[in-house]
Amino acid sequence: MENLKITVFQGHLFWENIDKNLQNIALRLAGIREKTDLIILPEMFTTGYSMNAEKLAEPMYGKSMQWMQETAHKFGAVVTGSLIIEEAGHYYNRLIWMRPDGTYAQYDKRHLFTMAKEEDTYTAGRDKLIVELNGWKICPVICYDLRFPVWLRNVDAEYDLLIVVANWPERRSLHWRTLISARAIENLAYVIGVNRVGHDGNEVYHSGDSTCIDPAGNVVYYKRDEEDVYTFSILAEEVIKARRYFPFLKDADAFTLQG
Repeated sequence: MENLKITVFQGHLFWENIDKNLQNIALRLAGIREKTDLIILPEMFTTGYSMNAEKLAEPMYGKSMQWMQETAHKFGAVVTGSLIIEEAGHYYNRLIWMRPDGTYAQYDKRHLFTMAKEEDTYTAGRDKLIVELNGWKICPVICYDLRFPVWLRNVDAEYDLLIVVANWPERRSLHWRTLISARAIENLAYVIGVNRVGHDGNEVYHSGDSTCIDPAGNVVYYKRDEEDVYTFSILAEEVIKARRYFPFLKDADAFTLQG
């Protein structure tokens, strides 16, 4: 593994306005002044967390996918975040892992947020995604997935970095911060959570609290309330050291995930 440069965008999202969000994010990212390996955007970064999928859903290879391809190529970096996709008559809260060469991987949100009746609109995913970048094994997931440690269990050290993109409300920010730290410590991996800020179209306030926690539970990055584009490094040696000093993963319970 090489050390990774990560850029996070904790942004205000304009409600159900794809063009305005793409324009704003492009403007903010233009301020990046150093080489980065990975740019992380929030959940539903083109629209905010909306159930209005019939109006907002894009096809694969729609304008947002094209924007991601262009942005990844421009920065020579992977760009990731989730957006609303329509495919074969179904709607998905789909994370895209867009590489600089235009190839991509995808992950459909596994745990749909029943408190917002997300399952009435979107189809849940079934498969975990593990991708590779500069020798790092990376598991990207979406928001509510954070609450389910069985789904995120680092079986046989299958990942070194867990990424959570979110629209997580301020009224449950304590849960967000606590769960991110817990996932890092229990899985001996870096965890990066990238959230939005501001009020959405339902007048729900989001405080951001985007963060990076290292495998020992130390805070690498944290930002609250303000829009922020920030680049930092995560260190391969910290993963190696944590797993050498605390070999907890080898003692984990075996299990079979069903459903």
